[in-house]
Amino acid sequence: MPRPTTTSSLPSGWLTRCYLLRAADGVAGTTVMYAVPLIILTTTGSVALTGLAFLLEWLPRLLTMVGAGPIVDRHRPEWVFAYVCALRTLAAVATGIALLLGDGSAASPVVMGFGVLSGMLTEVSFLTMESLGAQASRHATDRAHRVQTVLVGIDQSALLAGPLLGGVLLLAGPTVLLTVLAALSLLAAVGARGLPPTLRAAGSMPKRSSAPWAGLATGCRVIAARPALAWLVASMTTCGLISGVLQVSAPITLTTGFEVSTATAGTVWSVATVPSLLAIAAARKAIDRCGLWATGLTGAASLSVAALTAALAPSVLLYGVALAVLLCGEGVLSVVLRTARARLIPPAVFASTLAVTLLAILAPFPLAGAIVAVLPPDRIPTLVLTCVLLQITVTALGFRGLWHHRSAYADANTSPSPTQSAETPLRDAA
Repeated sequence: MPRPTTTSSLPSGWLTRCYLLRAADGVAGTTVMYAVPLIILTTTGSVALTGLAFLLEWLPRLLTMVGAGPIVDRHRPEWVFAYVCALRTLAAVATGIALLLGDGSAASPVVMGFGVLSGMLTEVSFLTMESLGAQASRHATDRAHRVQTVLVGIDQSALLAGPLLGGVLLLAGPTVLLTVLAALSLLAAVGARGLPPTLRAAGSMPKRSSAPWAGLATGCRVIAARPALAWLVASMTTCGLISGVLQVSAPITLTTGFEVSTATAGTVWSVATVPSLLAIAAARKAIDRCGLWATGLTGAASLSVAALTAALAPSVLLYGVALAVLLCGEGVLSVVLRTARARLIPPAVFASTLAVTLLAILAPFPLAGAIVAVLPPDRIPTLVLTCVLLQITVTALGFRGLWHHRSAYADANTSPSPTQSAETPLRDAA
């Protein structure tokens, strides 16, 4: 079987435009995620409604992943992306008009509705961008991790830029914020419509299914059939658990354990995020020199040590350093996960399988919130220690399994077996 084509065979400017679209969509999505609860707080002054807005914004996002996967698989991802961004543009414009013309009592349901709809659309657009990134990775063969390094860096930068942009724009009012969101979404929609169409291998398009949860079953079957992918998802799930526990408990630990202000607590987490951008950039050279397995193991080990340090940290400074190292390890693991995932998941069902992997990795976050909510603050270090031990155990088993099945993902230039060739087309061009 011939090797996959290189990035030079992609249409001119295709990858650069994908990066720009991902940046515009990522900033718009993170700004909405941060700004919707703030808009509720500024318009109503109710903390309870603010928390409800956060809950209503996230639950539909998680559920949308499953149903959106088959849609992205059945249609060209750039088309789906364009339609989704156009819908988000219309939703932002309609919400802004409603806030201008309506009275204060209508603000909460209107903004909550926008948050729910925008969050669902953002998950669909994320799946389309991941599909396009996976196509680029398959073209890049042994340089796939370089593509994924840029994509992870864009996502991490958007997580930093979104809250900052949302906070600044809210100073000018919710209508200004919604106008900028509409402009970003419209820019992404127009840019996607001009994107050269991607091609799929003949016969790779999945059959339509009438079952709304067909994508969930498809993704589970793909993960079960590929041990390397299953071990990778299991390892990332436990890493997500410890990250979620620390993310949820950090404000409590900082304000009650170290007795700092809420403003300082938010600053500590934001500052800790910055070094992760450097770690993501360094991951590319590390993978070039050491390979995916060793780089991923290093990232997982760093995350474990950092989580253990955070649980036992006697000072704010050490706690902040531990958070920074943890986020660095998480960034490195994200590059490894996405690179291996692009090689392991069949292109025809990529979005459906990706949705299942995202659900597995993100599910620990609401679980961590529920656990932290019922525990007294002085029991949080014990919780973190317990989660660290669980993460170390599962990760050790996971990377042992990944080493055993390393031939499935480590060398993108290795020709697959006849069985893999039949069910996993490695080329996007017919």
